[in-house]
Amino acid sequence: MAGLNPGALAFVMGTGIVSTGLYANGARTASTALLWVAVAGFAVLVPGYGWRLLRHRQRFLADFLGPQAFAFLTLAISSNVLAARLAPSGHAAVAGAFLAFGALGWMLLDYGIPLALITTLRRSPSIDQVNGTWFLWAVGSESVALAAAALAAVTSGHLLPTLAVVCWSVGLMQYLLTAAIVLARLLARPVRPEGLMTSVWIFMGAAALIVLAGVRLISLPSGSLMLARPVIVGSAVVLWAFSSWLIPLLLAFGVWRHAVRRLPLRYDLGWWNLVFPIGMYAVATHELGRATGTSWMITVGRWEVWTAAVVWVVVFAAMVAAALRPRLTSRQGPGSRPSRAADREGSPVRFSSTRPPP
Repeated sequence: MAGLNPGALAFVMGTGIVSTGLYANGARTASTALLWVAVAGFAVLVPGYGWRLLRHRQRFLADFLGPQAFAFLTLAISSNVLAARLAPSGHAAVAGAFLAFGALGWMLLDYGIPLALITTLRRSPSIDQVNGTWFLWAVGSESVALAAAALAAVTSGHLLPTLAVVCWSVGLMQYLLTAAIVLARLLARPVRPEGLMTSVWIFMGAAALIVLAGVRLISLPSGSLMLARPVIVGSAVVLWAFSSWLIPLLLAFGVWRHAVRRLPLRYDLGWWNLVFPIGMYAVATHELGRATGTSWMITVGRWEVWTAAVVWVVVFAAMVAAALRPRLTSRQGPGSRPSRAADREGSPVRFSSTRPPP
């Protein structure tokens, strides 16, 4: 817990969105199983954040004032992802509680993190500190929009639709601003292969989340929206096309990372930043196809949801194996000391993209 990663709740985000996709695909049993896994992870990790703040305040504040500060937004995002999953299945009260927690966390962190980074004198004045986790600034706003729209669809009133439209608009602007900053970092400064995957995949996942939140908005009654439906639909289609265009580029980066630069495939927390974008893109494709009446998008989205489920299984298995490997090695006796690679794999993981190049 002393070294708990600020973005540890990415596990809950990835699990929650895959559960949402399976629910939309009619795989209710598998969806429910993953939902319980996500809720259990949330119930364990959230108190862990509080314990770390109380017992290891200096390390906590060092992360909060460092380049991976935006990873703390996973606290709010994971709660909102669970709310968006629970609302359609008839658990409006529980979804409302998760949304209240997520919205409060978003309000505190969405303002607090930029304020802390701008006003602190302890940070390095370099663009090298910019990394893919900064997209979580926009993801946080869009997650509130997604959860509020999902809950508004099963409840009455004008507060939730208004909150959803406002947060969707704010998140769109934050995405554009962050994309410009991160792209400048990737093009202007050298990038190590260790830090590339997290940056570019969150780039795509944030765009897909804007699409999904927009689709949820247009499903609400027209009188409750502050924006014209064509504006929302047009923006969703543009961002879906852009996120689709990014996928071959991301795969090419993966080939460069592992085949050209020969970086070994070893589990770290950044792998969950791969699960969440893939799952989000799959659900966004499926739901945008339903909203626009495009049958081929619905079909493609269904296959993509199952692809995301397979990726979740692989990453979850890798996470369990990484956790068990140090214990299995220690049972071999004192004469067989684990290798440095095993020590690194068993240590608390960090977002690889947040380490500035030497």
